[in-house]
Amino acid sequence: MKIRAALATGAVALGLLGTAAPSALADQSGTGQLRGTIGSARSQVNGLAAGPASNATCTINKITINRYSECEWVSIHVDVIKVIDGKPEIEGTVDFDVKHQMTLKVNSANWSEQFTVSKARTTRAGSGVAVDIGAASGGGTKAAVHFPQGHILSSGAASGSVDYKTGAIPKGHVNAKAKTHYTYTFTKPGYTPGSVSYDSVVYRCDNYYGSKRASRSGCAIPEVPTAVSMVGIPYIDDGIRRLRSSGGHYGDPYGGKPLHWMINPTQEDNNRKAVCPTKAPPDMQRAGRTSCDEYPFASTKEGGTHLPANQREITWVHIQENRSQGGRITAWRGKMHVMDGDPFYVIV
Repeated sequence: MKIRAALATGAVALGLLGTAAPSALADQSGTGQLRGTIGSARSQVNGLAAGPASNATCTINKITINRYSECEWVSIHVDVIKVIDGKPEIEGTVDFDVKHQMTLKVNSANWSEQFTVSKARTTRAGSGVAVDIGAASGGGTKAAVHFPQGHILSSGAASGSVDYKTGAIPKGHVNAKAKTHYTYTFTKPGYTPGSVSYDSVVYRCDNYYGSKRASRSGCAIPEVPTAVSMVGIPYIDDGIRRLRSSGGHYGDPYGGKPLHWMINPTQEDNNRKAVCPTKAPPDMQRAGRTSCDEYPFASTKEGGTHLPANQREITWVHIQENRSQGGRITAWRGKMHVMDGDPFYVIV
């Protein structure tokens, strides 16, 4: 089914968060100012999308993301204001769009972003307004903007890029979450500069699976749910399907709530002991199914007895099934950079 491939990452459309510099016009004739605002924001979940190689696409005033990419398309408005006879009056306007395409990397903590500034639509004194663009990051990552600063917005479209460089990440380490803060500064002779700013989606870099010999650094967008497949592991996927048929919905990609990964070996052990008997029942022993498989997994925030009994189950399986499941989960976590608290679904 299409959703099994689609759930590899996920895509979400988010409302933009923008801020404009305070507008404070002096109460005297001849004073001018440039005042910027961000277009109206909308927020919507678009469903789950394609794999790591796919770029997110978006529409105006939305951020659309998957696990490894973001498309942010912003509309910006600038008023050119002058105080006439003690009253501020709009002498002209500037309207333009900026479209960002950021693509993170599975196997590197350095990446780049491309953006395009459209030719501005201006009225009257809006002609001749120039823009400088800045970007700042965090979480051990530095951002460097490449753009023809001082670009006259009414002269035509202009392209730029942002290079992201992350310092070496120690093995087993997860950097703090970060985001890019974009700042636009508008200038025109005879007017006080104005500015507007907004943020990218949150991203996070790690080297959790790295070793002394090999770095496995990479970055992902942690709020996007990904998915791990249990398809083809007979008794495990059958047990999960049986739970879902009776109303269990956690981890179900078809309208259920996501599970959340947990990195806490002590709690994981406690979760497993809370639901799994120490010994398989006689009929399961005769069938060779002596390994207890719990769902939700003990290594999730919802594991153990954190959910009511009608939202969890155990299945007795052959030991090899649990080993196969563990291998799939490890490979999936490494590929998708799944860390503590990240949401995900289980495909069966």
